[in-house]
Formats: sequence, C-alpha cells, structure tokens
Amino acid sequence: MIDLYYWTTPNGHKITLFLEEAAVPYAIHPVNISKGEQFKPDFLAISPNNRIPAIVDRAPVDGGAPVSIFESGAILLYLAEKHGEFLSTDLRRRVATLEWLFWQVGGLGPMAGQNHHFCQYAPEKIPYAIERYVKETNRLYGVMNARLADHAFLAGDDYSIADMAAYPWIVPHERQRQDLNDFPHLRRWFETIAARPATVRAYARADEINQIPTVGDEDSRKILFGQTAR
Repeated sequence: MIDLYYWTTPNGHKITLFLEEAAVPYAIHPVNISKGEQFKPDFLAISPNNRIPAIVDRAPVDGGAPVSIFESGAILLYLAEKHGEFLSTDLRRRVATLEWLFWQVGGLGPMAGQNHHFCQYAPEKIPYAIERYVKETNRLYGVMNARLADHAFLAGDDYSIADMAAYPWIVPHERQRQDLNDFPHLRRWFETIAARPATVRAYARADEINQIPTVGDEDSRKILFGQTAR
C-alpha cells in the first residue's frame, strides 16, 4: 500500500497518473496547501520542503520499515523501479526517459509555474515577468513539439514516467497563454494521454478531493507565496 500525500496540482497529478496506470493500491491523504496543511509537523517529517506530493511505501522491496519519499521526480523514479513499469531496462530508452523526466522537473515545471504565478496570481501585473515566462513556456512547448514530431512519446515508442511528469503541466495550457494548435505533435501526444483510462481515473480522483481554486483569497495567497525560512 502506498500512502499518497497529495493536493490537486500538476505535481500531485503526476503520482496519481502512475498509480492508476500501474494499478498500485494507494490511499490519498489530502494536504490542502491553501490552508497551510503542508506545514504540519507530521507532513514535514516526510516532506521537509513543505511541498506535495510525498509518499510512504508501507511495503518496500527490502521488507524493512516504511520508506518515505518527497519530490515528484524522485517518487516517479522510485515507483517505476519498484514495479518495473514505465521505465525501460534498455540502456538507451532508460537514458531518454530520465533525460525528459529531468527536463520536466528542471525546466517545464518551474517555468510554467512562474507563468502561472505572474499571469494568474501576482497582485501586480508585471509586463516584463509575464512576457518572460509566457515566452519561455512557449519555447519549451516547442522543444516538446520537435521531440514528438518523430516519437510517439517523450522517451520513444513507449509511454513512460517522463510523459506522466510532463502531461499535467500541459493541461492548463490556456492559462499559460499557449495554443496547442501551434504545436500539432504536442497536441497529438496530449490528446492521446488524455484519452487513456488511467488518466481519466486520476483526474476523477482530483475532482473528488477538490474543485476549489488553490489560490482563492488573500489568506491562501499569503500562505503559498509569502514563505520565508522562518
């Protein structure tokens, strides 16, 4: 059994996508980040960066004590290795999967996240910041589109954890001021993943847990965007 500490954000969706695809039993423990639940001591014990998602594996392969993992990329890699799915053992396919997984973690996610912040949430609309991150998001979409021009999925012919990592960050493409019609290969990939039964199930779980915007008022804005070391 996997205990999933989760909220309905792109990074949270990555993990439900894997668990649904691999038919791994899991229990969701909602962590409402707009109410500051990510700062509770029991959550910080498994996710010291006070970010979702995090998991606790109650049945690790070594038969020992439960294993906790934070950071979505690390979780996807752990689950793929444990269950032997969505990460090829072939050297070159594995390398390609890890390249695109880390590309998402280090590029698409942070840049699209800043896009969301300055376009949607910042109390002051700063034209330079909006232009900077909308253009960078556009560039990254272009990188994906070029890759997918001659590959079915990011790592090649097979659906992988790299696709699971990237897909949730493309779902809000309209909010990111991107038009998928400008990226036909990316759009084909996106529509293919959206139609997978496991994707439908994963997003249905999100709707069960939360249908309210994460940043809904000034209090949630302060919780999410006003953090310091203290």
